[in-house]
Amino acid sequence: MADSAQIEIPKRALFKASEVCDLLHVQPYVLRSWEAEFPGLGISKAEGSPRVYRRADVERVVRIKHLLLVEGLTLAGARRRLDEEEAPIGADEAAIEELIGRNARERLTAVKHGLRSLLDLLAGNGSGSDFRLTSPSRASRAPAPAKRSKPARGKATRARRKR
Repeated sequence: MADSAQIEIPKRALFKASEVCDLLHVQPYVLRSWEAEFPGLGISKAEGSPRVYRRADVERVVRIKHLLLVEGLTLAGARRRLDEEEAPIGADEAAIEELIGRNARERLTAVKHGLRSLLDLLAGNGSGSDFRLTSPSRASRAPAPAKRSKPARGKATRARRKR
């Protein structure tokens, strides 16, 4: 029996139903019955136009054929198996959520302590009374010498000079 690894699917985006039948060596009525059982299979371009299949649909048909003919499942069994394979992992979901929750709580607690420390420093309740916040670029260099300010020039300054 042909397995999904042995079927060479051409590298195209869309396939006609007849092309899918030729690739998988199934009759058109078989493909139509699988379409009825698996509603998400295939797309139609417009009302009344022939059904076309995306590459993902063709791969899914290969998987359906394998489940039915090789593993011996019924259509309902194949549908359940595909649903299980496509569904996110739910068995360990509670454990994963608990771990993420714990880690998130630890991170939030660390942020909360850091913010409280900053508030204490800004309020002057910190241990260092001469503590000043500086930008990282200034902290690594020596302090720049103070610049002399120039007198303001403009209408207001000229008016004061005239008085």
